[in-house]
Amino acid sequence: MPVRARGITKSFGEVVALDGIDLDVAAGQVHGLVGPNGAGKTTLLGLLLGLAVADSGRLEILGTPVGRALAAPDGVAGFVDGPGLYPSLTARQNLAALAALRGREHTAGIDEILDQVGLTDLADDRVRGFSLGMRQRLGLAAALLTKPDLLVLDEPSNGLDPAGKKHVHGVLTKLAAEGTAVVLSSHRMDDVEALCSDVTILSTGRVAFSGPLTKLATETHELDYRLVSSDAATARRLAGETAGIRIVDDSGVRRDAELLVVSAPVPALDELVKRLVLAGVAVRELAPVISPLEAAFLALTEQPETN
Repeated sequence: MPVRARGITKSFGEVVALDGIDLDVAAGQVHGLVGPNGAGKTTLLGLLLGLAVADSGRLEILGTPVGRALAAPDGVAGFVDGPGLYPSLTARQNLAALAALRGREHTAGIDEILDQVGLTDLADDRVRGFSLGMRQRLGLAAALLTKPDLLVLDEPSNGLDPAGKKHVHGVLTKLAAEGTAVVLSSHRMDDVEALCSDVTILSTGRVAFSGPLTKLATETHELDYRLVSSDAATARRLAGETAGIRIVDDSGVRRDAELLVVSAPVPALDELVKRLVLAGVAVRELAPVISPLEAAFLALTEQPETN
């Protein structure tokens, strides 16, 4: 198990950042870490990278208990709060310098890694002129220099355009398929759903949920769905006649003849679709207004209002 944490706590003065965290990450798994600002994500990533030590609890990285020293465990790479780069050096020079710092006496593989993250054409450009997305890609390249068994990334898609995001997603998916464990934090629910098989939701330093995304979807009992059909009047009538279906006021969503927004658990939604098909109504679109992950995130992390 590349990551096994039990009862991890970490405080900064009177601020409790992590409060009894348990976490398991398997080899070949892309594990998402999500939560509101201040939930403890960055602190937990820092522990995995050896940038901080826990106050109590037990943390094992790649089968080895983590001690009290501030040092990145062997086989672990990544970045928190953005990659650390030398702005006056080129992309290739940055990787060569990092390779030298890590004890490598040659730069073999640097061009291959630059190609892997899509920076070949920018290899000899100085980093000070890089966009945020380019810096993120170079940070990923730096993390891949040592062929880590555990890759820890903080907002890896930050600043990426759609093409760049697709490229980085492909790199991470390939690494996981080859056995690398990846732990990443993101505020983008779509990125987490596209990349991750498992997710941990943190709220005020505690684990609100941890497990497969499929389990999270199953436990989200009721969602709002957008239903676009060939006959909105019949769809509305059948929705009103189907047990468990609640028609949501769609006046603020889009005023057209085809759209209907309903709130329903999955079994009731299945029954509605069956009735629509039997009535000869074509279902052109059926999708959650917000994803199961986002719905669970909001439900598990919203704090009660205080007067």
